[in-house]
Amino acid sequence: MTEADLPAVHALERELFPEDAWSMEMLREELADQPRTRHYVVAEADGRIVGYAGLAVAVDQGDVQTIGVRADQRGKGLGAALLTALLDEAARRGADEVFLEVRADNPSARRLYERFGFERVGLRKRYYQPSGVDAVVMRRRARTGPVGFSRET
Repeated sequence: MTEADLPAVHALERELFPEDAWSMEMLREELADQPRTRHYVVAEADGRIVGYAGLAVAVDQGDVQTIGVRADQRGKGLGAALLTALLDEAARRGADEVFLEVRADNPSARRLYERFGFERVGLRKRYYQPSGVDAVVMRRRARTGPVGFSRET
């Protein structure tokens, strides 16, 4: 993801997460930390951004910051491809584990994460505002030490 991608990513962010979309400034701040502590990628189809994802890594721990795929592009493997890119980067940076939060009312996203070896480790009550939906906290540990996130799950 580059600065030039931000208007399209922000429009998609508002479409996908209307209640709690990140502001353009939040996206810009995340991108400003790339590549030091952040890694952001986009997915394109027909020259348009149809998905995006971001990762933060500090020392040996990664956090999936966001993943979004346009509704009409779901079911085509883009979410899995974006997540794979983040996990590959986490492994490259030496992360022993990767965490994420996912809405409790989003079973398809939870299934995707479980397919990649993420396990539920906690719950954040009323995390997503203003809806008050809980966040399921999930963690994925490296399969073979500090590097080597396996895609085979």
